[in-house]
Amino acid sequence: MMYRRLTAAFTAIALMLTLPLGASAADPQAPAMQPDHVVWPQAGALPSFGKPKHLEVADVYDAPGDLKLLLSTLQGIVNRALPRIYLIESQEEGKTAWLNDLHVPYTVHEDAWDIVRMFKDEVRGAIVYDPAIPDSINVATTLAGIKDAVAVSPELAKTLGAAPYNLPVLEDLQGRFKNRLDAYTWQYEHLWNQTTHRMLIGLSPNTSIRIPPGIPASFQVIAEETTQERDAKNRQVYDLDLSAYLGQESVYLRFDDAFPQDGWGPAVHEVTVKADGQIIARFVPGTPEEEPFLYDRQESQLSSGSGGHRFADNGRYFVYRFTPPAGTTQLTASVDMWNQFKVSAGNEQPPSSERKEPYGYLRDYAVANKAMVFWLESNVPEERALFEKILSSVEPGTPYLGWFSNDVAGEFTGVEITASHGVYVLAADWFSNMTVFSGTKLTEPAPKPVEAPKLENKIYVTYTFSEGDNLQYNQHRMRVLWDDPNRGKVPINWTSNPLLYDAAPAFLNYYYGTATENDQFIAGPSGAGYFYPNVWPDSSFSDYLRRTYPYLQKTGMTIPYVLNRINGENVPLSAEKADAYKDRYHATGLFLSWEDRFGAQVLDNGLPVSTIRGIGTVQDGKNVLEAAKANWDGNSPLFVSLGVLAWSMTPTDVAALNESLGPEFQAVRADQYFSLIREANGLPRQP
Repeated sequence: MMYRRLTAAFTAIALMLTLPLGASAADPQAPAMQPDHVVWPQAGALPSFGKPKHLEVADVYDAPGDLKLLLSTLQGIVNRALPRIYLIESQEEGKTAWLNDLHVPYTVHEDAWDIVRMFKDEVRGAIVYDPAIPDSINVATTLAGIKDAVAVSPELAKTLGAAPYNLPVLEDLQGRFKNRLDAYTWQYEHLWNQTTHRMLIGLSPNTSIRIPPGIPASFQVIAEETTQERDAKNRQVYDLDLSAYLGQESVYLRFDDAFPQDGWGPAVHEVTVKADGQIIARFVPGTPEEEPFLYDRQESQLSSGSGGHRFADNGRYFVYRFTPPAGTTQLTASVDMWNQFKVSAGNEQPPSSERKEPYGYLRDYAVANKAMVFWLESNVPEERALFEKILSSVEPGTPYLGWFSNDVAGEFTGVEITASHGVYVLAADWFSNMTVFSGTKLTEPAPKPVEAPKLENKIYVTYTFSEGDNLQYNQHRMRVLWDDPNRGKVPINWTSNPLLYDAAPAFLNYYYGTATENDQFIAGPSGAGYFYPNVWPDSSFSDYLRRTYPYLQKTGMTIPYVLNRINGENVPLSAEKADAYKDRYHATGLFLSWEDRFGAQVLDNGLPVSTIRGIGTVQDGKNVLEAAKANWDGNSPLFVSLGVLAWSMTPTDVAALNESLGPEFQAVRADQYFSLIREANGLPRQP
């Protein structure tokens, strides 16, 4: 197991720090050694880097993608020995917010190439990716870590080959691979034994850069859902008349998210278009038949395979283009769709809304740790087979850092697949400078528990922000929410990740040092890492919780928030998994995510479990709490847990929601909430 206890003397441990789990210095078949100066004890979830002393900083927020790739892979090589390069890649939380909080001297270079010139002698050469096969960017990243090189485009390879850099090309991947699967199959067969087996990295080879698309004047809304439907209650075939938009070469049909603030958007299952009664298009999203008509996918997502649907949440959209025969007088579309849709039609060609290019986030960490980087679609059988082959090649308790192809649908399937192999997920594909933040130490104490109020016949409400599994959320969105001036007015539970103790102690120092008594940190789904408990093999689950429990203790995140899904559906915890949480995490209570219900119960093993009801707006919260009050007899306490969507709500919203409640409601922290549940059920407040 990855978290094997240390039993040898300290001197013996020191000799093994650079070896992956299970390897020995005399084992010729052992996987590649961990890089020098990266300390990774056998009991550690993630490695630690050296303490930064001075940082060379480049603002690459608006830099070309291939330059970001060059600098991030250079950063991985340089920071492996000692963190010296810091890249500004985000501005959401403030470009220098975390940089200044490090309290480390730094120099900002207006020309990012200054940093390349400064550290060119620390790399051996360049790995050239093939622009025709974007996934070769990931293979180049893996090779960069193995060969102490930088990953570059063919154009930048020419620049680096000349003075003053004079870097040779060590590998040129142009023309080597036929497609994604070919690239990753070659990588697994030829590079796997040269990489660490203690972590896996899943990164998109490039990212979509959104360009303000603009909506031509010809576009008009022709169908719109006016209520926030989330469970297909409004699913039906909608007949749309597009005849008014004839007259140009093509007609465009745009599907938008009607309520972009709540994380739910339109879902289209099938489209049939007729010109004067004759079918000119019929397709299900995700099939080859859809591609000729998909004009702009704008980061919309697909569910699995040919039986799925295309959806677009959080303000995303997608556009279809149909070209009827000349002389067509009637054009109609029948669309099988549901959820929160807004459909517009027009005949003026909209501008393209996105372009693809490489990006740097997390690649420094992959290169520094000599990790294998890949991006396999879990809903494509051939790619899933390779994905599972890779997962079966690592020990239970191995982290998968990054994310999954296909966003939400990829998340559900991807987390289920990884968990079934005993692998947990750390969402980190937009995490920046982890090689720097992993070199900091936790110095601030975790916030202390707060005594629960006297138990009364009230409706006790606890508010919990979502996204705690997401390391990059801690870096970006959570920092914005945390700096809300109304934070602290209402008790709020902040889901976070106990493994920040290794990944970015500086984040915890900031949050803990500025926390109020109304701020509580809990272990975001589903403990130390994101996984679905029921699908994790019983043979290793209990042991995994036991070995990661110290992280919950050290960070004070001793209450778990659990996501538990099978085939994309929320399910109750099995008795075996509930026992493991009680016995190995010693939980006083446990939150279980369930977007459309709430409630609290004490399981047969004595573990209190509260189902979290998700909300995306203040009105959502009011509706849930009004319904709870209407069904409450007032003769005993009632417990309601609300999951607050971090992408659409803020502490100001939570304060506004709480202020709207009557005196029969009382907001409490998670520790108080479970103490009261225990007392209401005849149990001691603390086990």
